[in-house]
Amino acid sequence: MEMDQEDHDQSAKHNRSLLILNCILLTIGNCGGPLIMRLYFIHGGKRVWLSSWLETGGCFIILIPLAAAYFHRRRRRLASARLVQMEPFLFLGSAVIGLATGFDDYLYAYGVARLPVSTSSLIIASQLAFTAGFAFLLVKQRFTSYSVNAVVLLTVGGAVLALHTSGDRPKGESEKDYVVGFLMTVAAAVLYGFILPLVELMYKKAKQRITYSLVLEIQLVMCFFATLFCTVGMLVNKDFKAIPREARKFELGETTYYVVLVLSAIIWQGFFLGAIGVIFCASSLLSGIVIAVLLPVTEILAVIFYKENFQAEKGVSLALSLWGFVSYFYGEIKQSKKIKKERDNKQPTKSSSSTPAREMSHIASP
Repeated sequence: MEMDQEDHDQSAKHNRSLLILNCILLTIGNCGGPLIMRLYFIHGGKRVWLSSWLETGGCFIILIPLAAAYFHRRRRRLASARLVQMEPFLFLGSAVIGLATGFDDYLYAYGVARLPVSTSSLIIASQLAFTAGFAFLLVKQRFTSYSVNAVVLLTVGGAVLALHTSGDRPKGESEKDYVVGFLMTVAAAVLYGFILPLVELMYKKAKQRITYSLVLEIQLVMCFFATLFCTVGMLVNKDFKAIPREARKFELGETTYYVVLVLSAIIWQGFFLGAIGVIFCASSLLSGIVIAVLLPVTEILAVIFYKENFQAEKGVSLALSLWGFVSYFYGEIKQSKKIKKERDNKQPTKSSSSTPAREMSHIASP
């Protein structure tokens, strides 16, 4: 029994470490991605399809940890280790979700091209409401009064921005373009709010054990098909031919232009890998919460680096968002304490002979 408990504790510790790692990746991608994308547009970049492509185009760097995971399996299991673990169901599901992600990339890039980072980030915060709704429908996510309160506050916080949509319109941009950018960003929030629970549903429906190395394979397939979707858009829009010309006219210099593109691809990969990694370690709702909770950081960075206006509507929206975050995490802490207390109260009533068997059964099913 002590050995089983030790294994269980070690597994929980490993899961927490993975969760922290993916939260760090998500933080880097969620805060850095919009900023560097906006940098591209501010200094002369105009290619929306190219920006969309960069969001998932760096997926091939995942081959490095995948190769490391494969050689690790080879050392442990010798010739029985498979190079590719993914079965057809997961491949097909990842491909479909990847195409949806590619469309979402375009919607988001279009919005960032026309909105200040602080505004687009606040709109994306409303994604949590859609994530929560779809999580309830698709994976039967359970809600507490605190999580419902958080979702409502975050939704209202995003809606406040619509009260004064043209107040922070960039110079030289028409009101029509601004409104279209606003609506495209809202559409991106809705679609990605659907994608996150869809990934969790795919995990649950898979007829094979989901490991972190398998999550990396899923990420690679999803991003490959998202990139394929955006590549078609780039070909139609003739973006590949325009890249050298745009690089020469870039305000920060030709070399800096290519550095911005490469960094954008790498940073965005952190976002997508972190998002599905958090789903693997916890749930799609928590992934949505982490994305939303990074809003104040992105807001502050946008105001510091790009001198964006921070109007009263943004202040109110930010306050409501922070209130929602606190409400959610307070509810999670209370719920975990309640579950732990109930488990501790039930434990003495169990017979000593049956407890080890149940614990072993739990540990054996990862």
